[in-house]
Amino acid sequence: MNGKGLNRDVIKYIAMFTMLLNHIANIFLTPGTPLFTLLVDIGYFTAPVMCYFLVEGYHYTHSKKRYAGRLAVFALLSETPFCLAFSEAYTGERIISFCGFNMIFTLLLCFGILYVRENVRDGILAGVLIAVLFLISLFSDWALAAPLFTLLFASAGGDKRKVRNAFLIGAAVFAFLGFSPGISAAQTLQSLIDAVLSAAGILAAGIAVVCFYNGKRMERGRTFSKWFFYLFYPVHLLILSGIRILIL
Repeated sequence: MNGKGLNRDVIKYIAMFTMLLNHIANIFLTPGTPLFTLLVDIGYFTAPVMCYFLVEGYHYTHSKKRYAGRLAVFALLSETPFCLAFSEAYTGERIISFCGFNMIFTLLLCFGILYVRENVRDGILAGVLIAVLFLISLFSDWALAAPLFTLLFASAGGDKRKVRNAFLIGAAVFAFLGFSPGISAAQTLQSLIDAVLSAAGILAAGIAVVCFYNGKRMERGRTFSKWFFYLFYPVHLLILSGIRILIL
């Protein structure tokens, strides 16, 4: 940590760990079991954190072109590990099949949304382009939700109260999207409970950012952390997919 609270890199390391728990659950555990639900919900901490720091990084980067290029390269590198890891869980295919675009690709779409907001002056055209990027996200991880978080954080402009509200709105929308009324009152109640619990990781992310983030980076190891966050995603997916295939 650097000074009081948590710096950006510490929060990102926490996000990598919670993502790992989510992926372990989705790849190896049985859906609907208590442990599966717990680990998946904890993992929902990650995506809003990454969207928040994407927005922050977009405004502070020295080269938006290089930033977008890094996202594009690692989105490409991550696609095969992503499909290898989640094919059985998402499509039932035991080895590999296309199961959507990975989260770094989604972050690239979110970067595009930020670029449109900053550079397209025609309001109608900007709205159309942003809508198209939202629609493309339907084919990728964290569809619609990550672009929504990105817009909410961009609109907050660094104001703590608005950032807090962005997390609350995002968590509420995420829970709503996960709610599915059942054919009985008991099933509807269970779906409501599951939807509310699914927002817990997002709310925890909001607490980490709003209450504990000190606005700083690590004093040492910045270069290591920068590339670790990019490499961790495809590497851990490749390892998990290898384990999955070995134990088939």
